[in-house]
Amino acid sequence: MSNRGQKLWERAKQIIPGGNMLLSKRPEMFLPEQWPAYFSRSKGCKVWDLDEREYTDLSIMGIGTNTLGYGHPEVDAAVREVVEKGNMSTLNCPEEVALAERLIELHSWADMARFARTGGEANAIAIRIARAASGRDKVAICGYHGWHDWYLSANLGGEQRLDGHLLPGLDPKGVPRELQGTVLPFSYNRIDELEALIAEHEIGVIKMEVSRNEGPKDQFLEKVRALATAHQIVLVFDECTSGFRETFGGLHKKFGVNPDMAVFGKALGNGYAISAVIGSREVMENAQSTFISSTFWTERIGPAAALKTLEVMERERSWEVITATGLNVRGRWRALAEQHGLDLTVSGLPAVQSYAFNSTDNLKYKTLVTQEMLKKGFLSTPLLFSSTAHDQEVIERYIEGLDGCFAQVKGCEAGEDVDQLLEGPVCHSGFKRLN
Repeated sequence: MSNRGQKLWERAKQIIPGGNMLLSKRPEMFLPEQWPAYFSRSKGCKVWDLDEREYTDLSIMGIGTNTLGYGHPEVDAAVREVVEKGNMSTLNCPEEVALAERLIELHSWADMARFARTGGEANAIAIRIARAASGRDKVAICGYHGWHDWYLSANLGGEQRLDGHLLPGLDPKGVPRELQGTVLPFSYNRIDELEALIAEHEIGVIKMEVSRNEGPKDQFLEKVRALATAHQIVLVFDECTSGFRETFGGLHKKFGVNPDMAVFGKALGNGYAISAVIGSREVMENAQSTFISSTFWTERIGPAAALKTLEVMERERSWEVITATGLNVRGRWRALAEQHGLDLTVSGLPAVQSYAFNSTDNLKYKTLVTQEMLKKGFLSTPLLFSSTAHDQEVIERYIEGLDGCFAQVKGCEAGEDVDQLLEGPVCHSGFKRLN
């Protein structure tokens, strides 16, 4: 069977370091030597590869960018309109003002906004502004916040310090050694660890995800907010992943705890590049005391896409739809595991969740399920970003496909050799250099 995608991937690795621009889209993360790798087109929750094979996407949905599904007609139409009128000029686009007003309207504690085009950029902007506002360099972090030097410096002097913050094994090679000790991780729901960092270091910024694999316990977020206020520390919530998935805005609205700044990305433009930093006037005005500027932050497509995306989200109450879908899938995963006698752990927000087999062979089982689901016409991994395009018919077909895969895993747990079922190498876990 032809796999033009894998052939192109082999070419890509010879001329692009790492093969592509995003670690999370490398085929080795899914199904080495078999994953389609490239797409020709996409629509709803369907993706077509370079051989025009059709797949139903029950995996990462563009790394969580497309909560309204691929190629949403209204969002695409809004983009086409600004392309026709002109995407760039010597003058500024008015859409950025409208978008700033809309985000501030959705978050009553915020007064100002700045825009970029990626989550990593927005996180770097937020750190620069927050450090300027606090007058202190050290940052306490909890969660994943991108690839920039400021974040990866946490692994200087110990490459395992970020292992509990999404991607294990990140090497800080190329990050100036002088940054060692400027970014200090703490664990989610461990207020004692944050208290210890504040007591020992001159912390100027607390940067954290509101929630990823687990929810707050024992008023954790309230306690973080109180610590930040008491010590005049700027509190930044990274909502690049969590934003617009359980509320119309930041996840922090669900818990009633307001930061000084919040960062949004991914879902904001439904597949078009746009990210945002919002915050209080007192903090955000510090952007004027430092230099934060970039040519393509002024292009028009991103803000136009975001404005239309927000309009559609509000009308369809997309955050409720994708949360309900996620809860449905979560229940079905657990039911399948119980039916087949498998020990399964499910974690994450309902709309951004994953499962893992509690077995030493989990990575092999993950590869096996991905391999077999691909044969059934699904891009399927244990990580699922829900979208409004995942209707009940799609979910039923998906669960039916998983049923047979879980039965195979049970057979392996009972003694069948999983290696004999795998048709290629085992998928990667975390960061791994590609040769």
